[in-house]
Amino acid sequence: DYKEAAKWYNRAAEQGEGMAQNNLGYMYYFGQGVFKDYRAAASWYRRAAVQGVSKSQGLLAIMYDRGHGVIQDFLLAHMWSNIANANGNEKAGEYRDALAKEMTPQDISKAQAMARECMGSNYQNCGD
Repeated sequence: DYKEAAKWYNRAAEQGEGMAQNNLGYMYYFGQGVFKDYRAAASWYRRAAVQGVSKSQGLLAIMYDRGHGVIQDFLLAHMWSNIANANGNEKAGEYRDALAKEMTPQDISKAQAMARECMGSNYQNCGD
């Protein structure tokens, strides 16, 4: 029952539970138990991402790449996929490498610096 799951994930997510935030973001992205809403999905992914949830970091990268719920930004997409990979998300590393093929060396360097700044600030300065 997706609607019931969304209710419970929302309660836990509002209390700061990172995986509940991730799962609620997923439900908003696909419209499972809630209305499909990319902006809400991105918001929940971001809340989990700044807590270090690597799955959310990778999914947020995809949101930035596609411009779903956020302004399309390849630098932020690369940054979040790089961070997710550094936190153990191997698929995010593959995604980052695919993004890099479409970016200039200068943009890649800037995105890498943004990732270092984000992680070094404990997710306080993450470019968005």
